[in-house]
Amino acid sequence: MVLITGASGGLGRAMAMECARRGYTLFLTDRDENGLRRIERGIALAHGAKVHTFACDLTNCGKVQALFQEIERVQEPIDMLLNIAGVDFEGGFLERDSARLMTIVRLNIEATLLVTHAALERRARDAAFTVVNVCSLASVCPMPLKATYAASKRFLLDFSIALGQELKHENVNVLALCPGGMPTTMEALSGIEAQGVWGRITSNSLGTIAKNTIDRALKGKRVYVPGLVNRALSALSRMVPPVLAARLVYHRWTQAQKKWLNT
Repeated sequence: MVLITGASGGLGRAMAMECARRGYTLFLTDRDENGLRRIERGIALAHGAKVHTFACDLTNCGKVQALFQEIERVQEPIDMLLNIAGVDFEGGFLERDSARLMTIVRLNIEATLLVTHAALERRARDAAFTVVNVCSLASVCPMPLKATYAASKRFLLDFSIALGQELKHENVNVLALCPGGMPTTMEALSGIEAQGVWGRITSNSLGTIAKNTIDRALKGKRVYVPGLVNRALSALSRMVPPVLAARLVYHRWTQAQKKWLNT
């Protein structure tokens, strides 16, 4: 069974459809209960796959406990976890209130750790287990004007690589997915457009990402950066000093966010 968090969002839906196409039983969770019902119906019509759903705020430890109690009630072991749930709020650090900044940390980091730990504890010890964490292209260097979000994704990137090495001998593979922009919402589309040509050439197709991610995860790959341009930028970031990278990113994002947030 595949457990997918953030399942009613654009990438979550694409991942759910891809897994259903491959014949997996799905357990989908998201805060949006209506969204879960819609995707459950869509998967049933398109693929006839078995789907379980449970609405859950992953930043609430009690709700996460209830989620895993429901998973245990299903009595089907989890063999793949796709940590898709995540959040960002555009704008500079002091332009966002502290509650929103902490929401980024709680969902992107704390909830991912909590869900991953709980899922791994409940895995079948005699079978392979796969984890995919969405880390974003923003994880590859410091990003002024997206400082908290980028740092949270950098945490997930380092965590994924380290955990994958730690549990490799236990037949657990952890893949860090680092996509560029994705057309998941109208806000995301506006953000891609505001970046101009850079936004367009670094954006990714959801269906392609979903297919390639599952393929690579099952092959034991550790990091996946979709798109040739994005892979080149990721490689370049490793050669540029962090202070210089931050300066370059700040120059680009200052213009993009002014255009984006003023529209």
